Amino acid sequence: MTDAPAAPPAPIDAATVVVLRDGTPAAAPGHGFDAAASDARAHIEVLMLQRNSRGFFGGMWVFPGGRVDPPDRDTPGDVVAACDPRTAGASGLHDGDRRGFRTAAVREAHEEAGIDLSRAELTHFAHWLPPPIRPKRFSTHFFICEAPADLEAVRVDGSEILDHAWVSPAAALERRAAAEIEIVTPTFVTLTWLSGFTCTADVLASINGHTCFHTQIIPSPDTDPGHIAVYVGDSAFPDGDLDAPGPRRRCIMVRSGWRWEEHDGADTAVA
Repeated sequence: MTDAPAAPPAPIDAATVVVLRDGTPAAAPGHGFDAAASDARAHIEVLMLQRNSRGFFGGMWVFPGGRVDPPDRDTPGDVVAACDPRTAGASGLHDGDRRGFRTAAVREAHEEAGIDLSRAELTHFAHWLPPPIRPKRFSTHFFICEAPADLEAVRVDGSEILDHAWVSPAAALERRAAAEIEIVTPTFVTLTWLSGFTCTADVLASINGHTCFHTQIIPSPDTDPGHIAVYVGDSAFPDGDLDAPGPRRRCIMVRSGWRWEEHDGADTAVA
């Protein structure tokens, strides 16, 4: 008799906050990005932090965030919406305890960047969940907000967080493409989405509920090695047939470069 395979461990609940502000043409760049990171066009800027080389996401540039601690669960009214059961629930994907994520995002922003977002209006806009192929994975709810007008200067501790930058999404993506910084897939996809906007108000106005990025990872063809992450709504999710006809919602991460692909299955990509 063969023992049944052990169930994968439950994902660790975490929260991330994307802090935006409107940039000024050719504004002086923040730490960590040289003068080429400034943008002469109207643009938004996003706060990014560089983690130290130790531990999870070592050396990566990330948005403020971290795991949900037990005391975060005790904040009255802090409950995020569930993913649409017609998509996430139909696949049996994790939803779990939905308490405390907003509180955790505010707390982590203060601990990592020294900023107070307790009075900011945080909007829940995404839920990221990797597949159970690693012993450690995070179920991360993403929030977004405009930086308060009286936001204090960012202060990092130089230990867990080494540096910070207020940078346009396009400049950050250019840095990643040039192998000057490292980012993870959710950061890449979020920056790609943000790069289509020129002001913070338009970003916030575009959000209508939150998007589920429940993920399957598929090896790419040998001609261009790497991986392809497909998400709920892609015709390849969850079965993994990359050539299946239908809509595309995937991040292609191969040797030749990274790109986001999203369309409805017709010839024309949708915004």
